[in-house]
Amino acid sequence: MSTAAEQPHGGSVPQPAATAEDLRATLARIAPEAVPTFDAERATAITRAREQVSSAPVRRFLRQWALYVAIERHPDTAARLRRLEDRAAHITDRDEARAIASEIGRILDKAAAEAGVADGGAR
Repeated sequence: MSTAAEQPHGGSVPQPAATAEDLRATLARIAPEAVPTFDAERATAITRAREQVSSAPVRRFLRQWALYVAIERHPDTAARLRRLEDRAAHITDRDEARAIASEIGRILDKAAAEAGVADGGAR
């Protein structure tokens, strides 16, 4: 199975509306390996929303996945983010850690703007 970084779509796949159906359909095109996780997290969000009698869990779920899709739509950016996250997990130099955190923040901010998520959603 190919990863999103290997797929030829580049940034040509438009950002979908932040609805579960639209996000899932786009995921199936750009990151099919993520669909089972999406489905499981969607079910959990719906269960929590019912238990809490609140739409907040579903709103968080949709923001999180809209941000994920916004990143995965750009395979080079998605690959760069994964490399930065991997490096951050092993870093000991404080200045390098700050630079990595700053670059990750810029990637997330850009994706949040594309997804229409004002606060970066999952951060």
